[in-house]
Amino acid sequence: MARDRPRRTRTDYERGLPGYHDPTSGFGGATPARSALTLRALLAVFGLVFAAGAAWFGFAAGLPVLGWVMIAVAVVALGDLVWVLYRKRRGEPG
Repeated sequence: MARDRPRRTRTDYERGLPGYHDPTSGFGGATPARSALTLRALLAVFGLVFAAGAAWFGFAAGLPVLGWVMIAVAVVALGDLVWVLYRKRRGEPG
């Protein structure tokens, strides 16, 4: 069923996909939502740098639990950054 629809092109993503981020958009005159991908990328970079620094501090201060928790947060921030950059490279606005 999902394979029957045509493959989206870069221009489709540049125009923006209506209702992509909000399935209820368009009801009652609401405009389709758009994602702020650049802001999300900057926040992911900040989270990555902060978590890496906090992990280093945790291990240096003899708090290994804090260090490992911050490493996990840094991995999540890195994954989010990679996904956002993939979406921006694909041509989505934001």
